[in-house]
Amino acid sequence: MTRRLGLVLVGLLATGCSAAVPGTATPVATASVGGLPGDAAGLGDLVLTDVPSGLPRVPDDELDPPAGPKTLDDVAGYADDAQREADVLTDYGYRWGWERFWREEGGLTSVFLDQFDGTTGAASYAADLARNDTDYYGGNPDRTPAQLPDGCATLSVDEPAEESGLTGPAAFAWCAHGPFTVSVAVVGDTSDAALAEVEDLVDEQLDRLPRG
Repeated sequence: MTRRLGLVLVGLLATGCSAAVPGTATPVATASVGGLPGDAAGLGDLVLTDVPSGLPRVPDDELDPPAGPKTLDDVAGYADDAQREADVLTDYGYRWGWERFWREEGGLTSVFLDQFDGTTGAASYAADLARNDTDYYGGNPDRTPAQLPDGCATLSVDEPAEESGLTGPAAFAWCAHGPFTVSVAVVGDTSDAALAEVEDLVDEQLDRLPRG
């Protein structure tokens, strides 16, 4: 399983904004099923549009690859072995995802939202992301954070290693919520401040989601 959130976050910090890949289309919305989004565009409607820090949002098409809607193949492409990743995501019942970023003067916030066929795949994916990002950044994750609901894990990084690509203290969260996985990262002035914002963002994002 790829370090999806970590790879995208580090890439954005290291390279900044660049031209979007030509030919990337935003899916046309379809009707929801049982109160759940019926496609990636419907999922995107549920993603937060601003953050407590007030950082400006990075337009999806200013990133390469673009943020916004993600297919199974898009997410699998973050892995070294894309085919194996696609097989895992298929087993998990992956449907589609959405990425959104906010950035200014070294500060960076990202929110990823992914939808699965059911709760088991979402929980497995969240656990995989937490394990793999923690292995990369180091530290001890909190698998039962008091400020967040069951199904969430958090990680604070006070002094990131130079090779991590992080430009400052950071905090991460990975949560399963019904058929959804929420992944949040904040790079800020201190890890405590970053974690506080992560917790606020997770709460706000979870409040926007149906259970299914």
